[in-house]
Amino acid sequence: MSPLTRKLLLGFGLLGLLASSASAYVHYNLLRNPAYSSFCDISATVSCTQAYLSRYGSFAGVPVAILGLVFFLFVLMLVWGGGEKSRISDSAPAYVFAASTLALAVALYLAYASLFVLKAVCPLCVATYLAVIGIFVVSGGASSLPMTSLPRRASRDLRVLVTTPLAIVVALLFIGGAASAVALFPHEGAQSAAGTPPAPLNTQQRTEFERWYETQPKVQVPYTVDGAKVLVVKFNDYQCPPCKQTYDAYESILAKYEPRGVKYLMKHYPLNPQCNSAVPTMVHTAACEAAAAAVMARSKGTFDKLTAWFFANQATLSPATVREAAKTVGGITDFDAEYPKAIQEVKTDASTGAVLGVTSTPTFFINGRLLKGGLPAQYFEEALELELRAGAAK
Repeated sequence: MSPLTRKLLLGFGLLGLLASSASAYVHYNLLRNPAYSSFCDISATVSCTQAYLSRYGSFAGVPVAILGLVFFLFVLMLVWGGGEKSRISDSAPAYVFAASTLALAVALYLAYASLFVLKAVCPLCVATYLAVIGIFVVSGGASSLPMTSLPRRASRDLRVLVTTPLAIVVALLFIGGAASAVALFPHEGAQSAAGTPPAPLNTQQRTEFERWYETQPKVQVPYTVDGAKVLVVKFNDYQCPPCKQTYDAYESILAKYEPRGVKYLMKHYPLNPQCNSAVPTMVHTAACEAAAAAVMARSKGTFDKLTAWFFANQATLSPATVREAAKTVGGITDFDAEYPKAIQEVKTDASTGAVLGVTSTPTFFINGRLLKGGLPAQYFEEALELELRAGAAK
């Protein structure tokens, strides 16, 4: 490995390591801290949160950011240990090239999902993609070994590794660190999927949350529900991944608290300029049709059923699939005839949301308290308890 190749690989590896570390930090805080606002959430279309909290943000319950950290650390270890005087100097570029080939395939898949499925650009993700591409190009140009020779060389180099105490220590630290990062990272999504409730808040967490909650802006929402002690209003987009996640997380909580006077309203804020003049660019192509179908379904008594279907099939929503589901799931046989009236209600919801300060989805109002992006389930439940206690004290 030439000095120039080594410097370039170290540079791209460090870029990827920094970007992955920042990604892991943001993802961790999004899961653990309800007050956290990511520095890379610039707009509805430039957002790290959209990517990290989507189904593309984790693989088998492991955050992609952690997998990125492991990859870039592995590359840096190979490059650092593959200097000119190293016994694996001739093999190191080939190992890096093989690893980066797999990483490039993953990066291209995630980039496609971000741009064409989520309709969002994640700045930190882009930095990791560039780092992977750089490593792939540089290592590919520096590697002259046939890929078929790598298994034999790897076997030889592993025998060298186990006779080198420093290499053994570094390898054990790497494996232990990777396993610890995976084990200690919050797995809220995996817990929810398994039906395990999140850990209850302790006294300190409740105190800190109450202090933060009281600082959030409060506005007068133009909605009322008979018998509501606490009114939760959600501005929703059916193609928004965090909207689905909050729907999945809150459904059982809202059902639990309904007998105590907690009422829930879903209003529409599609990230689509065709039915929302507050959105400058197209983000979700089927959001208007889905919102209109939900309006129609409400009058037919199939709103809950259609909403559940939309979120369960969020990845494949398109204007065509929405229309088909409206008919087969929602019982809407005259979609085109009802659409003008329904879309007008959607536009009214979106306009009202813009006046109230909604700029992204999901946005919640709990008795008028504005909360952008939602809260982890246990904090959402605590917010309901705070409002119920406040109402009882009046």
